[in-house]
Amino acid sequence: RQKLLDSLLRHLSDSARPLHGLVLLQGGEEQTRYCTDHIELFRQESYFAYLFGVREPGLYGAIDIATGKSILFAPRLPADYAVWMGEIKPLPYFQERYMVSMVYYTDEIVQVLVDQYKGFGKPLLFLLHGLNTDSNNFSKPAEFEGIEKFETDLTTLHPILTECRVFKSDLELALIQFANDISSEAHVEVMRKTKAGVKEYQLESMFLHHTYMYGGCRHCSYTCICATGENSAVLHYGHAAAPNDKILEDGDMALLDMGAEYSFYGSDITCSFPVNGKFTSDQSLIYNAVLDAHNVVITTMKPGVSWVDMHRLAEKIILESLIKGNILVGNIDDMMVERLGAMFMPHGLGHFLGIDTHDPGGYPKGVERPKEPGLKSLRTARQLQEGMVSAFVCLSVVKGVFHF
Repeated sequence: RQKLLDSLLRHLSDSARPLHGLVLLQGGEEQTRYCTDHIELFRQESYFAYLFGVREPGLYGAIDIATGKSILFAPRLPADYAVWMGEIKPLPYFQERYMVSMVYYTDEIVQVLVDQYKGFGKPLLFLLHGLNTDSNNFSKPAEFEGIEKFETDLTTLHPILTECRVFKSDLELALIQFANDISSEAHVEVMRKTKAGVKEYQLESMFLHHTYMYGGCRHCSYTCICATGENSAVLHYGHAAAPNDKILEDGDMALLDMGAEYSFYGSDITCSFPVNGKFTSDQSLIYNAVLDAHNVVITTMKPGVSWVDMHRLAEKIILESLIKGNILVGNIDDMMVERLGAMFMPHGLGHFLGIDTHDPGGYPKGVERPKEPGLKSLRTARQLQEGMVSAFVCLSVVKGVFHF
């Protein structure tokens, strides 16, 4: 919250705007399964989680720009909630747990924010609304009864808060590290138990069990991808129409892309290996081509380098390996000009990682998306800077997570 406050005050000062107003975010709401009363497992909206760390649904959060005070608004629950859902937490619980200045009920939002505001005229609310350049979806601004009593700013907050999320603190890095450590353990455990004749979903089950049992990770960062054989060529295999249900066969390659989430922060790990433990010559050639690209990118990455250049570098190393293996014939420079690498790597090299698997901030104002094949799929075209965290993938075969 302090990081956002500092950035927002700096922006307002540079823009010669008054240094007052209230940031207001609406947390996530529980969802039922269609028309039933079955409540899906709740996971907090990511921006709200970033600013307030709140696990419960139905809350709002505010920050007073002039004073720096933070406020949570919790729903006023009926008495019979305790019978069916558990203890009704008192307001001091939220204040202590989430370290905010004040806590009120959601039906008090209007009066509290009006009283808190020290500027002139209608109180000003900075609401979260902006495009996620990764998903092309918009953040939903807060809504509540009585919002017409306020002036609203829908353009200032989103880019500033998104940029805050791009650069991780040491504590954020520790959470991401833990999520990756427990996920790595789980991947190794799955490898040990992989053999022909089992189902892909059994590999998924082993992973989920390990990360939950030994890491307390109730959520995954994304839908597990347990792809074997020809399924490995499908980038986001594992969804409802392709539900990790193939039987593993002797001679298959397994591509397992699974990452646990801990305390909102995620991991993203992919590993590929032969189901029977032995590479064929063709499998070995492709695997090592990707591994070489993986290792070269790792050794080259540092603050100040371009992510687009890293993508091109990975492509070049892979194409060189395919030429050496007589898979391709021709001049490497001509191949790069003609964007041949996009045939083998149609996706971008990687993405930011944090509270979301595809963390936002890849294309802030002034950073243009490339238009060439392959490069146009890059989730960011920024220069790497200290504090960024990225997961990168070459040919969807070897993936790692790195902090710059």
